[in-house]
Amino acid sequence: MKQMMGNMEAAVGTLQVRLQLVEVRGPGEFDGAFMAMAGEQAEALIILPSPMLFSERRHIVDLATRRRIPSIAMASEFAELGGLIAYGASLRDLFRRASIYVDKILEGIKPADLPVQQPTKFELVVNLKTARILGLEISPTMLATADEVIE
Repeated sequence: MKQMMGNMEAAVGTLQVRLQLVEVRGPGEFDGAFMAMAGEQAEALIILPSPMLFSERRHIVDLATRRRIPSIAMASEFAELGGLIAYGASLRDLFRRASIYVDKILEGIKPADLPVQQPTKFELVVNLKTARILGLEISPTMLATADEVIE
């Protein structure tokens, strides 16, 4: 997470935008976080990977849409629920590959003998319905690059 934050801080310097970190430790803090973003006139929301944020994705997407804040997350499930864009490793592919490892372990292979795997399938999902609601236009190049476009 620290490396991800460092990369974002480096990027905002070159893009000449301001980064506002809003931390939430539980679902009860979302309303306050979105109020803080509104107070700072946030123009976009980057949702970092977190089990808690993933489990609360519907709530987050609803708040972002209500406040008219475009959002990007690393799991396609956010865009499927109404987030603007998702880009990251395919969770479906990761789960499928994990099941192969479970099968090998059940066959008697020691987990320590199995190689560590990195994600190999990444997905870009664009939600055009959300773009229309937010009054945004997505470039044809991005739409052509997307693995899935939700209309």
